[in-house]
Amino acid sequence: MKSFPTLLLLGACSFLGACSTNYQALHQKAILVDTHNDVLSQVVMEGHQIEHDLTGKAHTDLTRMKAGGVDVQLFAIFCDETYGQGRAFKFANDQIDSLEAIVKRNPDKLQLVSSPAQMLAAVQQGKIASLTGVEGGHMIEDKLDNLDHFYRRGVRYLTLTWNNSTSWASSAADETKGSGYNGKKGLNDFGKQVVRRMNNLGMLVDLSHVGEQTFWDAIQTSTKPVVVSHSCAAKFSNHSRNLSDAQIMAVAKNGGVVHLNFFAEFLDGDFTMRMKQFMATHEAEARQMREKGLSTGAIRDALYKKYPQEAATIKPPISLLIDHIDHIVKLAGIDHVGLGSDYDGITSTPTGLEDVSTYPLITKALLERGYKKKDIEKILGGNFIRIWEANAPSKVAAK
Repeated sequence: MKSFPTLLLLGACSFLGACSTNYQALHQKAILVDTHNDVLSQVVMEGHQIEHDLTGKAHTDLTRMKAGGVDVQLFAIFCDETYGQGRAFKFANDQIDSLEAIVKRNPDKLQLVSSPAQMLAAVQQGKIASLTGVEGGHMIEDKLDNLDHFYRRGVRYLTLTWNNSTSWASSAADETKGSGYNGKKGLNDFGKQVVRRMNNLGMLVDLSHVGEQTFWDAIQTSTKPVVVSHSCAAKFSNHSRNLSDAQIMAVAKNGGVVHLNFFAEFLDGDFTMRMKQFMATHEAEARQMREKGLSTGAIRDALYKKYPQEAATIKPPISLLIDHIDHIVKLAGIDHVGLGSDYDGITSTPTGLEDVSTYPLITKALLERGYKKKDIEKILGGNFIRIWEANAPSKVAAK
């Protein structure tokens, strides 16, 4: 089937059911890399253990990761701007400690890796290759030494900003509001030092969450391929967190990869309006749950379960995620798109992608859309592996 023309493959899928019988084998053979999962900050640091069945409590646990065929997981290290100087760096390290403890408890399931070679060795042993990315430049607390420290601890990407701007880079959220840091947008001189230092260390520059001016400054400064760890295409949802066609093409020219977020709001520009209408219809029940202390996400999930037929009309279909992939492939090429789910950092997913066990359905959908095996392998993880290898440390990096 490797050499079958696309139309013949589609015919086989429809007439013989080949896609439904072969997608699982293809999925298990490919190396699946997810570049962004928030389970550490949102679940583990709240006292849960991902060795346990967390169905109904979280998107992620080890059993469901294995069922989903996850081979390589970049665990996000996250805290918001309220942690501030003196606390953010420490909390980030606490999360890295937590991942190390999880791996130590589960040496047969997980392995910490810090290089592509270690990653491939772990996958060959049937373990989930585990590494980290720091989601928010505020966690280095304006110190290059802290950046070096994170690298030594296995962090392999830094998201230059979260929704908050740092003192050296403006975020998408702030630039959209017309602000940045001290009234400025983009990267200042120190911000450019951060990018250059990351290039030298071998740490990927992550451009999710950054403002448009910061994006262009970083692209012009970086000498190595960048990663966009969990964002989508603005063509389908004009959200500040998504990338314009010009930005997608710039990532491709740089050699980087855009990894698609599974958040319904980023995938579907009409989702927010439908959700507001749904919540307004059930406001009385939502109010009662708020009075009991339930979070917005928990209320939403409870209403989804109670009114499944309505929920099905609100959430976007998995086909829309594939539309985003199609768009990037047509615009920039097959080498520049991947997956960065944002599981446990998002409140609504497409129908069918409710947790980490559902990744095989993406492979199935790609086959049905006519993608060839080698191209599916690139989307699932090959493209990330390429840019990680291209970000090898330089000789001038710190020991």
